[in-house]
Parts: sequence; structure tokens; C-alpha cells
Amino acid sequence: MKILVISDIHANLSALDAVLSDAGSFDAVWFLGDLVGYGPDPNECIALVRELPNLVCLKGNHDAAALDEIDIDAFNSEARESVLWTRLSLTEDSLDFLKQQEAKRVIANVTLAHGSPRSPIWEYLLDTDTAAANFEHFETPFCFVGHTHVPVVFEEPGELSFTAGLMIPAPNTTIQLRPRSIINPGSVGQPRDRDPRAAYALFDPEALTLEYRRVAYDIASVQERMRAAQLPRRHIQRLAAGW
Repeated sequence: MKILVISDIHANLSALDAVLSDAGSFDAVWFLGDLVGYGPDPNECIALVRELPNLVCLKGNHDAAALDEIDIDAFNSEARESVLWTRLSLTEDSLDFLKQQEAKRVIANVTLAHGSPRSPIWEYLLDTDTAAANFEHFETPFCFVGHTHVPVVFEEPGELSFTAGLMIPAPNTTIQLRPRSIINPGSVGQPRDRDPRAAYALFDPEALTLEYRRVAYDIASVQERMRAAQLPRRHIQRLAAGW
């Protein structure tokens, strides 16, 4: 069995198309949240994702913000501008789909959360100490998260350590996962690890392997659509550099 694990599409249809084309065949899809925000194609991305096979779809903080479920004062000014544009752009059908999603799910022996198992909407797992504190908030062998836009694997601290193990997977490699781990596949639509290529992973729940992949896409076309929509200049610029 092969599960496509994706996160943080952020309304970037070109990146999503490239990932789906590159991934080949898969049996199910786990999407870890933030379908919308930043990018110019929110309705198109929602329409495509909702048709993917055996979909499990989470709600991210930008999805919740687009639904006016969280206070956008916590966002910076450019992110707030993007949220307001997204709210005006979403169709009723798209809004209904986002409303149905949860920020955390447990599927078989895997926990899925957008931000973290402790705080699914907001918390960023950016360091080993924060990751270590989150292991007590899920009971399954594995937890997949998104939100940071950075691919990483955290392993549970041993008896003599309070800090989680850290591994940054190399692009286009397969790694053997060990219980217990927190895994982030990176971002499809807005990577922030200085690699502008779309990031995703293929998970084999029987072999417990993770194939981590990067794929190039037509960034210039996305930037042009963002300019036409008058979205924030900084969000347009960062796509080309992956920051």
C-alpha cells in the first residue's frame, strides 16, 4: 500500500499538479491542512483535492482563518491581507468543504495533525525540545504534521534524554521509520527550507518506509496569477527562493 502524504498546498495549483503527476499511483491521500492561503487558486485546489482517492483531509490555520473560525490578528499584515482575499474568493461549495474538516485525526496506528498533536491548529514543531514535549500528546507509533513547511523527522527521546532526535531527509530518498516518530513531509505550495521545489512524501504503512520527494513546477506562472490578484509582493517573491 502506498499513501501520498501532502501538506500546505496554500492555493498553489501548479505545485499540486506537479506533485500528483510525479507521485504516480497511490492508494490513499493524507492531506495535513492549509489548502488555502497565500496562493491564487483556492477553489481549484479544493476541487482537485476533494476528488483524490481515499482522502483524509485536515483543516489548517489558514483554512480556519478563511472560515473566520480564528482571530486573524495573530497573523502578520501580509498574511491577513491574503486571508481577506481568500475569504472573498472562496465559493460556497469550497467553504462548505473546509468547514467539514478537522485539525487532528487518528487513522489506524497513525496520528495526523496540522500543527502538532498538542495544539493541532497553531503550534509549530521547529525544534527538538518542542517536539519532545509533544510525544505525550499522541499514543500511536507515528504522527504526521505540517504547518512549518520544512521536511523533518523527530524521534522520541530515549530514557536518558529530554530532547527529540532530529533527521532532515535528503530529497528523493527512502528512509526507514522507527516508532515513535513525528514526520513532516514539507510543503507542496510554499516550501521554506530554501528549496523552492514542491515537497511531499509517499508512506508505506506495511514496510514503515517514507519516500521523500521534491519536484519542480512552473513558479513563474503562479507568481503571475498572484500579481493579477494583487496578492502581497513578499508572498510572490518567496516562492522562487523557498523561504
